[in-house]
Amino acid sequence: MRATPPRWLMCRQRRPSAKLRLYCFPHSGGSPGEYLRWSDRLPADVEVWGVQLPGRGSRLREPPFTGIPELVEALVDQAEFLGPYAFFGHSMGAPLAYETALALRERSRTGPRQLFMSVNAPPHLHRPGLSLSELTEPGFAARVEKRYGPLPPGLADDPGLRERYLATLYADLTAVAAYRPAPQAPLDCPVLALGGAQDWESEDRLAEWRRHTTGPCEVRILPGGHFYFRDRPDAFFDALSDRLTHLAHGLPDTRSTNP
Repeated sequence: MRATPPRWLMCRQRRPSAKLRLYCFPHSGGSPGEYLRWSDRLPADVEVWGVQLPGRGSRLREPPFTGIPELVEALVDQAEFLGPYAFFGHSMGAPLAYETALALRERSRTGPRQLFMSVNAPPHLHRPGLSLSELTEPGFAARVEKRYGPLPPGLADDPGLRERYLATLYADLTAVAAYRPAPQAPLDCPVLALGGAQDWESEDRLAEWRRHTTGPCEVRILPGGHFYFRDRPDAFFDALSDRLTHLAHGLPDTRSTNP
């Protein structure tokens, strides 16, 4: 009997008449559920999909990847991105989305119309949130909370769930720490780099995404911290909806050009 292929892509609210799909790549330890709920706040002509990585959600029993290249290779080999579409990558999801766009180009497959790169500087400025040595020392969970904020509520009441969550988070952060991007020719799609006013990733570093596209590149700093879309959702959804509407209807966007 042939094994069922892994389910990499999930959608909570199907919209057959949608003009654009938004594929969301989650943060370290994250699952697509939070991003799928964005469909309640985004334009009706946008269909929201989440990338479901091994080690969480419906794929909880699968071992998580500890390397971004291997993860991206498996994703593009086994999943199909149907267009027109855009990629949104938050934190760890940003390099995942970027590398996926490169891999699709290498395979001569249709790429995203837009990259939304959230709270993560471009590859040539990559720095891990926690180093490999920090990940292996005692007190891993405490260091994660100090840098990224509290762990999800409810973990303290379920030791087994907490252990599985931390194992997945450890694998994700290991992949980020080991990420060594190779120089690549720039993509040709627009990039919107998003940051939080209270996050540690600076506007100047986010602006360096312009080196990785021949298309327009813009930076938007929104109120809030690393998870600014949780802190001030109205500001975030206003900004995202405006850009998605332009993409969905093919409207020209000349607010920013890449010198």
